[in-house]
Amino acid sequence: MSSVAPADLPVGKNLGSIEAAEQAELAPSGTKAGRVKKRLTSRTATVVSLIIAILWTIPTFGLFLSSFRPAELIRTTGWWTFFQNPGLTLENYGSVLLSTSSSSPQLGAYIVNSIAIALLGTLITLVFASMAAYAFAWIKFKWVNWLFILVFALQIVPLQMALVPLLQIFSTWLRPMQAWLHDVVPIIPEQNYAPVWLAHAMFGLPLAIFLLHNFISEIPTDVIEAARVDGATHGQVFFRIVLPLATPALASFAIFQFIWVWNDLLVALIFSGGTQDVAPLTQRLAELVGTRGQDWQLLTASAFISIVIPLIVFFSLQRYFVRGLLAGATKG
Repeated sequence: MSSVAPADLPVGKNLGSIEAAEQAELAPSGTKAGRVKKRLTSRTATVVSLIIAILWTIPTFGLFLSSFRPAELIRTTGWWTFFQNPGLTLENYGSVLLSTSSSSPQLGAYIVNSIAIALLGTLITLVFASMAAYAFAWIKFKWVNWLFILVFALQIVPLQMALVPLLQIFSTWLRPMQAWLHDVVPIIPEQNYAPVWLAHAMFGLPLAIFLLHNFISEIPTDVIEAARVDGATHGQVFFRIVLPLATPALASFAIFQFIWVWNDLLVALIFSGGTQDVAPLTQRLAELVGTRGQDWQLLTASAFISIVIPLIVFFSLQRYFVRGLLAGATKG
């Protein structure tokens, strides 16, 4: 078989989403892409965006300042009086991250749990959703349209309706199987991460398949047909052509899925069993609000720590996110 690479394949008259987004910059103002670009880059749109950004950032800035203020100043003055009553300390973060006292939050283990849950919860969803989206878009089989409609309809099923049935299934089959695997292969972790990973993946798959299908189905037919003529299998087409072209869409959905899983409390609390070795950061923050509601200096430091990692993920994938938005907004 001949190897197939995206750069060696011919592209027909119908440009893909990525090419359309790149040519949007050269589109005349009379076209749809030109009108969209003109509206998004107008002075009014810029001013409105700046106002929204400032209003959105003010609470975060206040949280950031409060996380460095001593407990006495937090209790007696607001963060907006910082310039009148300046005072900064790293003691809040030291108590949250480094203290060995049982009365301190000790967020280190919970941060690790949240990272493990969010990474695998996002990765599993993207792997299965991308394969399913390719199958629905480019593999013709019986009832393909009806199955896609069924997957799309699963988005309207309330999450709360599936919690109890899934919990029963996981308790009956998954957890005993995981304990058995740990006994046979000790390298497999004993922590009960698997139910949380699968639950997040199941709840995220319908939307992921729908969004990725819309992107993957817009890949030019000439590209797929040229690969098939050269003898490429579906696996080669998927890994060598579809995945590179769908990178913006995958990265865009990865941001939303990671942030949703990271900020989730309900699913993780139910399927993790509430044990400390699996509990995410959101569960520990909820406990702090309930049992240590007066220690605002610890709450603000803990809350700001919880938003740092999602910000890192967003800014790391921002360029792909923008490409994905442009590819869908300026096509046509």
